[in-house]
Amino acid sequence: MNRSVRRLLGVAAVVVGLVVPTGIAGAAPAGRADGPVPTVRPATGGTGTNLVSTSFDLGSFGYVEEEFVVGGTATAYTATPPLPSDGEWTVTPGTTAPFATRIVVIRPAAARDFSGTVFQEWLNVSAGFDSAPGWTLAHLELLRSGHVWVGVSAQAVGVQGGQSTVAGIQAGGLKGADPERYGALEHPGDSYSYDIFTQAGQAVRSGGVLGPLRAKRVVATGESQSATRLVTYVDAVQPLTREFDGFLIHSRFGGAAALSQAPLPAVPAPVPTFIRADVGVPVLQFETETDVGTLGFAAARQDDTRRLRTWEVAGTAHADAYTGSLGFGDVGDGRAEAALLDYSNPSRGPLNCSTPVNSGPHWAVLMSAYRHVDAWVRDGTLPPRSPRLEVTAGPTASMGAPGSPPVPTFVVTRDAAGNAVSGIRTPIVDVPRAVVSGEPNDGGSFCRLFGRTVPFTDAQVQAAYPTREAYVRAFTRSARRAVQAGFLLAPEAERMQRAVGTVPFPGSS
Repeated sequence: MNRSVRRLLGVAAVVVGLVVPTGIAGAAPAGRADGPVPTVRPATGGTGTNLVSTSFDLGSFGYVEEEFVVGGTATAYTATPPLPSDGEWTVTPGTTAPFATRIVVIRPAAARDFSGTVFQEWLNVSAGFDSAPGWTLAHLELLRSGHVWVGVSAQAVGVQGGQSTVAGIQAGGLKGADPERYGALEHPGDSYSYDIFTQAGQAVRSGGVLGPLRAKRVVATGESQSATRLVTYVDAVQPLTREFDGFLIHSRFGGAAALSQAPLPAVPAPVPTFIRADVGVPVLQFETETDVGTLGFAAARQDDTRRLRTWEVAGTAHADAYTGSLGFGDVGDGRAEAALLDYSNPSRGPLNCSTPVNSGPHWAVLMSAYRHVDAWVRDGTLPPRSPRLEVTAGPTASMGAPGSPPVPTFVVTRDAAGNAVSGIRTPIVDVPRAVVSGEPNDGGSFCRLFGRTVPFTDAQVQAAYPTREAYVRAFTRSARRAVQAGFLLAPEAERMQRAVGTVPFPGSS
């Protein structure tokens, strides 16, 4: 798919031999020795890679993009419902079915530039086709650190289109978009998605998809609905496969995805679903205000341990102005920060929501999360602990398909200005010129996930900061504190600081 078409689709999508890893001292080595290594071949023909992701030239960063077809026999898992909330699930392999899916690899062209770490993303299918929100948000950190990113079409919608099984249903998804390139793909349904994701990890470790590179560490990541499937993977499948060295679970809800679903016998996950206490590898959960409150993650909160960290970030939404447009072309030149911090012209996002969408620090804090997870799986360095957002109980709401049982939601406590109380702090909320929140937006479709930006009036800004110089000084001090605390990386903090010195400011010419 050409880059201009990919970016247009992205606007819709946001709407939505083995190398033994070094791992953590004392942890069981990842990578199952007895699991099948799938067949791998390059994807060819058609119009090229079909994926909603970034739109700039990867070659300018010394990177290449490649696509492969991965196939074999996938296994579904089963258990006796109901599954317990503590995540300590006992599951067994069930039926098997053939599969052929695709993976996208973005890697350094030269082996000398490779960090040894692969982040394997469960591609998101909320919009009905594959998108890569984790890569879009965190690509600058992955590129400058020399990591490999692998995107996996793990679910049926991404491959087949709007159905859960192959049999008798006209193909959509990749198969419908480009039959020449993807016509041979085959997905037996989402009950098999967990093993398909495992086998993609086996393909990464086998060296068949990384060119001259060899993986030392493979970290699984996924956002939103993909995050709910990773919660299920951690609790049910990782104890059997030991496939991944760590997990970055990004914007999960209070529950998790079903272990098995129609046409196989349904094994739903409970609400709340916790991360099992005996997880043997690092797990970092990254949560926005929307996730904690509206989507009910607060019901699944757990204490931090040496294997579990949870970050809750003030001033963020499940989707926002960066994921909706700015992130696709961000090459780290400061233009994204300037646009986000220009409160004279806030964005209504790709869906033209009723009010301006969130312009907060989601992307920047997430890049720090990737940095910390890499260090954690590399040498055991623990990430910093996050303060929890302050919340109160809200009404129950139905989050799934019609007829789904209601689940708890929560209300984020707000300060006098309207910004969240507690949570991870950045200058965008501690030296504010707007209320940036995860509160539901209006306008239909997925606007409710895009949060809000409500700029301060000129009078409010001038009362808080008598001059631009006073504002910039306060912003810079706050940015430095966030870097010192480990929640912002220096490059993002520096770009933010440059931006606030140039964006429109009341009373300045």
